[in-house]
Amino acid sequence: MQKANVYKLPSSGEARELLRKKGQFWTPDWAAEAMVDYVLADKGGTLFDPAVGAGAFFRAAKTIEKKKGLHITLSGMDIDPTALEQAIQQGLTRDDITGVKINDFVFHPPQEKLSAIVANPPYIRHHRLSLDTKEQLKRLSMQNTGMILDGRAGFHVYFLIRALTLLEENGRLAFIMPADTCEGKFANDLWRWISVNYALDAVIVFASNASPFPNVDTNPLIFFIRKSMPKENFLWAKCHESQTDILKMWVRSGFEMTPTKGLTVTQRKLSEGLSTGLSRPLATGKASKYILGDFVQIVRGVATGANEFFFMTAEQVKQTDIPNNYFTRAIGRTRDVPTEEITRATLDLLEAKGRPTFLLALNGDSIENYPESLKEYLKKGETIGLPQKPLISQRKPWYKTESRIAPPFLFSYLGRRNSRFIRNSARIIPLTGFLCVYPKSDDKEYTDHLWKILNHPDTVANLIMVGKSYGDGAVKVEPRSLEKLPIPENVIDQSGMQTQMRLFESKTPYKT
Repeated sequence: MQKANVYKLPSSGEARELLRKKGQFWTPDWAAEAMVDYVLADKGGTLFDPAVGAGAFFRAAKTIEKKKGLHITLSGMDIDPTALEQAIQQGLTRDDITGVKINDFVFHPPQEKLSAIVANPPYIRHHRLSLDTKEQLKRLSMQNTGMILDGRAGFHVYFLIRALTLLEENGRLAFIMPADTCEGKFANDLWRWISVNYALDAVIVFASNASPFPNVDTNPLIFFIRKSMPKENFLWAKCHESQTDILKMWVRSGFEMTPTKGLTVTQRKLSEGLSTGLSRPLATGKASKYILGDFVQIVRGVATGANEFFFMTAEQVKQTDIPNNYFTRAIGRTRDVPTEEITRATLDLLEAKGRPTFLLALNGDSIENYPESLKEYLKKGETIGLPQKPLISQRKPWYKTESRIAPPFLFSYLGRRNSRFIRNSARIIPLTGFLCVYPKSDDKEYTDHLWKILNHPDTVANLIMVGKSYGDGAVKVEPRSLEKLPIPENVIDQSGMQTQMRLFESKTPYKT
């Protein structure tokens, strides 16, 4: 098993932090063999892995070499020499790794062109990169693609760019990458460049129960790309079984075999795939003329910058002796709301469990105008350095909190197989674990019809079309993306909203 460069959720926070810094985790051999089979294409030659790690792709190459009687030379790079020791422990010999150089592939790549590149690059997200590294990556992007990608592109994206530029004519590349490679803010620019200069042969996605990385917080995809004339179509395959031979059998057949089980394959137009998103299935049926933004405005929940200070339990409020009129009731995390409605009973239950539900909501008055108990509490915040924290330091004064009108509906920001809209009957204020959903009319009948739209299964099923996918079925949807959520016309008809749509413009919208 090789390192899979993704985020795992281990029990030890310290271990998780170390792995996040290196971007190193384990990848299964059954996926590695399929990837190596594609890049070698029955020809043998030199296999190059820019992130060798514990050597899963080298081991896969040795297996294929023996089965097919090919001559394969192993070559590669890694920045971590201790990973190569793991490769020895996992069954490779010293001779197998003599062609591996200890160096940074992105900034010190090989000088020669390569015919077969296979990798699981380190998944290091952008906020873990230094400013100096980000500047270097900007220059690399401009030199190789003619543009600077959005700064939220992780290090793995630049591994892909560097590797593609090193492919010789008709050379092949197989990378296993997180879904943000084709869902992130940078994705449109990245894939526009790839689609103009390379041929996308296939994209492999995995059902949550078939992920190569079980219990890991990422949604992996495999990309098969050639340095050749671009094609109009590509194959989109979904793997439904883990530890299956069907994937490598399909790849080994040159994509000619028709899988009977465990793998479904669809031919798609490249233009459609790029528009829909390569991680997402082909949209079926006609496109709806309605999107959620036709009916609502979406705003993120309140960001305090220090929940432990501004967000309190009833007991903490009592201890501070701050008057209740300086607080508003709030909800902080999605698992505090297991149902589709927040009521006063919800707050009572959370309060009984000792969960925070009181948000300190200050309008920025002079500290001298506040009661002594609040003055004392704010001075404590200054003592522990809150005014210097990144988000809080942007506020004038530092203790002035963001304000929201209580939204009639919330949306769980990151749902694990349970993304949902929530009716806010308790009129609480959500923190950043939720999005605020404000109808474009405050008419009660309009709002009631809208609720039928929001909790309709066909509406929720479309979230995958606008969200970012993570491990174990999780979907994250940003505010502007949620406004683009397609609303099926049958849902509009069933909700009775069409009549209300003619009336709402005369009503008073929510001001957020």
